[in-house]
Amino acid sequence: MATISLNNSSLKKYLDLLRSFDLKSRKKILEGLNESVAQDKAPKPNDIESMFGAWEDNRDSDEIISDIKNTRVNSRDIDNF
Repeated sequence: MATISLNNSSLKKYLDLLRSFDLKSRKKILEGLNESVAQDKAPKPNDIESMFGAWEDNRDSDEIISDIKNTRVNSRDIDNF
């Protein structure tokens, strides 16, 4: 998900908007923001690192080759003129 950085004038506009909500709604918004911040603190796995290393599989090479060949799909539609 993309992140948004706010400058002071944008932040002031959002705070002014939040002040227009009732107390219960503001508390719900704060709870949601707190949950969002807590989720952002969790370390995210680096997907690139999962692409390195040795192949891990219990199958022998013939089974792997057979699976690859069996899952091939010919999606080429040739139109006759």
